[in-house]
Amino acid sequence: MNAKTSKLIYWIGAVFMSLWFGASGFFELTHNPVVWDITVQLGYPPHFIYILGVAKICGVVVLLTPEKLVRLKEWVFAGMFFDIIFAFFSKLAVLNFAATIDAIIAFTVLSVTYAMFRKLYPATYEKA
Repeated sequence: MNAKTSKLIYWIGAVFMSLWFGASGFFELTHNPVVWDITVQLGYPPHFIYILGVAKICGVVVLLTPEKLVRLKEWVFAGMFFDIIFAFFSKLAVLNFAATIDAIIAFTVLSVTYAMFRKLYPATYEKA
């Protein structure tokens, strides 16, 4: 796979995840009943929902910043992975397997997007 294809796949995934997390963060901050009620039903406290909404919006801004903030994007990917994993297991424990389909889709898209990110920006570790 060439760099152009990798970049295209990365940006499609980044935009998709940004729409997903941006909408979720917006709905959490605006107290949307669908998102809010499910999150409370899963056992998360209300103040955590606001914090999560702010973190998601900030992560979207970082993710959509082209060619910059590469190390910070690593943190955004990590945060998104944790959010998806926690959502998956919370829904599995409290609701049912059918409620986890969105988390499975998000995890798959995020995994492919992260793989393309690593291909475009290989990790370099230098001795200090």
